[in-house]
Amino acid sequence: MSDVALPALADAPAKTEQTETPARPRRRLPYLQAAPMALVFVVFLAIPLLLTLMVSFWEYNEYEIIPAFTLQNYRDVFEGCGNLADPCTTVRTYLSTLKFCALTLAFTLMVGFPVAYFLAFHVRSRAVQMALFLLCTIPFWTSNVIRMISWIPLLGRNGLVNDTLRSLGVIERPIEGLLYSDFSVTLAFVHLYTVFMIVPIFNSMARIDRSLIEAAYDAGATGWQTLWSVVVPLCKPGIAIGTIFVLTLVMGDFVTVGVMGGQQIASVGKVIQVQMSYLQFPAAAANAVVLLAAVLMMILGLTRVIDLRKEL
Repeated sequence: MSDVALPALADAPAKTEQTETPARPRRRLPYLQAAPMALVFVVFLAIPLLLTLMVSFWEYNEYEIIPAFTLQNYRDVFEGCGNLADPCTTVRTYLSTLKFCALTLAFTLMVGFPVAYFLAFHVRSRAVQMALFLLCTIPFWTSNVIRMISWIPLLGRNGLVNDTLRSLGVIERPIEGLLYSDFSVTLAFVHLYTVFMIVPIFNSMARIDRSLIEAAYDAGATGWQTLWSVVVPLCKPGIAIGTIFVLTLVMGDFVTVGVMGGQQIASVGKVIQVQMSYLQFPAAAANAVVLLAAVLMMILGLTRVIDLRKEL
């Protein structure tokens, strides 16, 4: 008996090694699959951000950029910002940009939530849903500038809106604030970025179990109560993701503010664009780093309210 058992025990470690050896490539497989995307992430995001951070600490003058360490670029960004009674240029610029962020968020949510609700709960056919989504993306087939320019004949002093209102006797003089104003900038932002609010909210609504809706109705809840107590809480991840999209796009946008604001309205992105046009790359890089930090803090605050990892 012992002579038979000993060879069996001797073979046991060998079998264990044979079974454990193929497990190592399996552990490496997820890393190998993620490697191409990680490489793209490093090359096109991490390295440019590190270069921007590095250049933000360089000196410069009217003629050249000097690769010497300095904090003067950041001092220039926050110069005079200690007086709360008289905000500095940077604070005023950020307040102006945050105003557009708040207005755009409010209107894109007001438009995007009903559209997503209609697509998710009232359009039963998947083909029709895809067709309507394609309809929403048709404006993206053209340039943002072209889409913004299309508003000028409508909102101008002698545009279609003013001419129509005057012909109807509603106004005697053209309304000056329709174009090259906060109104036109906000309108263009809502026009450009509403789809970025619709898509994530629709994705959240599409995953809602319809039996929860039926259970709410069976419990005696009205349509508004079901919407507020069931649909909206389950759509929080989609609302948060849409908010992140809109915030990041509006905070860095300078083309919309320049075209629809008539080059008269300040924004953080516009300041960076002007500095780059004057070849003040270290100053622009410092402003870009501050902008990135501000956006990251807003996103962090949003994730504190809604745990996206848990919700998703």
